[in-house]
Amino acid sequence: MAKRRNGPGRRSRRGTAPDWPRERVGGGLAELIPDPDHPESFELYLGGAPQSHVDLADPTRLAYEYQRRLGHVADLAAPPGSPLRVLHLGGGALTLARYIAVTRPRSTQQVAEPDAALTAFVRRELPLPRGARVRVREADARALLAKLPGGWADLVITDVFADARTPAHCTSAEFLDEARRVLAPGGWYAANITDGPPLAHLRRQAATALSRFAEVCLAAEPALLRGRRFSNGVLVAADGPLPVTALTQRCARDERPARLLAGPDLRAFAAGAEVVTDATATASPPPPAELFT
Repeated sequence: MAKRRNGPGRRSRRGTAPDWPRERVGGGLAELIPDPDHPESFELYLGGAPQSHVDLADPTRLAYEYQRRLGHVADLAAPPGSPLRVLHLGGGALTLARYIAVTRPRSTQQVAEPDAALTAFVRRELPLPRGARVRVREADARALLAKLPGGWADLVITDVFADARTPAHCTSAEFLDEARRVLAPGGWYAANITDGPPLAHLRRQAATALSRFAEVCLAAEPALLRGRRFSNGVLVAADGPLPVTALTQRCARDERPARLLAGPDLRAFAAGAEVVTDATATASPPPPAELFT
């Protein structure tokens, strides 16, 4: 789930049927609204909320800020061009899977997406790049994690939303334990996390990641970190060193720059927050109603 970016918005077509692809899927009405500024680009809405953006002409163009940050993670997870084994928890329009297929040819990718109708709609209307090795599994994120062998993935990306909220069972320490089991030695975990004032959910997620991984960092816009807006933060974690300097530089150069919290700064941000368990987990907070208007 993402805040609608600057650019294509829902255009009013009172009295007329929209001329963009739309279909009822498990999560509600799926719509692919054309981006008027970029030919062959579409924004996926699901149940009235923006989910992701795809540029068929250039799959390396990531329109959403949080997706660009996840793209930075994918870029730095291995030497340039080297193939990766990537597990995507949450499918949507398969934006990051497309990005990795183009920037890292021969990568093997699996995607957990329980909404089979959404997957069929996206794959029909937005074909994957030629040669992309992407397998979409009709499965809940945590259920697919449990089925995968230990050490399978070089990178696990969690971007799971239902009704614009991350389900509770994908926010706990036990969930992270499963993700960590699936990671190969030296593998990385990354998650898109949404929150707003007073940032209780984001702090708990940071504390939970710090309890499970040796190294953790958080990329987020300063306004989010100051508790002034509802937005996306990207947590990155590993049992080995993370390229904090390189991530910091990339996030700072983005159109909407992000800060990177790591080490003592991240521990101070998470101080006092409880580690989330299956017994205490709750879904991420709902976005404010005006966010998508």
